[in-house]
Amino acid sequence: MAERQEQAAPDAVLTRIGQVVMLHHGGDREEARSRFLDLWAEIGESGDPLHRCTLAHYLADTQDDPADELAWDLRALSAAEELTDGRADGDPSGLRGFFPSLHLNLAADYVKLGRAEAARSHLRRARTAAVALADDGYGDGVRSAISRLELRLGEDGTPQGEGWGPPRQR
Repeated sequence: MAERQEQAAPDAVLTRIGQVVMLHHGGDREEARSRFLDLWAEIGESGDPLHRCTLAHYLADTQDDPADELAWDLRALSAAEELTDGRADGDPSGLRGFFPSLHLNLAADYVKLGRAEAARSHLRRARTAAVALADDGYGDGVRSAISRLELRLGEDGTPQGEGWGPPRQR
């Protein structure tokens, strides 16, 4: 019974991350970045991988420099790969369902940095990981974004069209 209550209890850190995401989506990028960085300082490099993955994934969105965005997206992927406690297994809403988006974001980062081969590599990994996605709005959105980035990344590895910028998926 206590285990059930523990599982049902909200995760305070994820709730706090969600609140900052709402702040960021409301248009206060600088304040969101500051609060995310404060949370990162609390969690630390050795904190819960789920918390680090989620926080780094969203913190990447607040970066002005594409190299910084890449660094945070790489931290998110690294933390996701550390998760071994079953939260990603058999749970479409867990981290297994997050991998396609993580790889898609990394591919977009590499495109921004002019690193076409790295972008293609992460697009392949995103496409492979997408089998874990449910047939719902989130899964359809991520699969569509993967397809769009594949189409927009030309044969020569350069983005097609002016002002191109792939959408980030969550």
